[in-house]
Amino acid sequence: MKARVNGVERELADGATVADVLRLLEIGENGIAVAVNGEVVPRARHRHTVVGEGADIEVLTAVQGG
Repeated sequence: MKARVNGVERELADGATVADVLRLLEIGENGIAVAVNGEVVPRARHRHTVVGEGADIEVLTAVQGG
């Protein structure tokens, strides 16, 4: 299936979860926020939240600065 991840269309396995997407991107779960179709997905739900066909996924990393 296809989904958009941070603005880039990607091919994902059917039934892929948020955790699967993070593994694909080689991103750990610490210091990030994930939204699927505009809704934030809590870290505790990453392994259980299935990403649907055509989903819009945003992965944001925390950056410290001043």
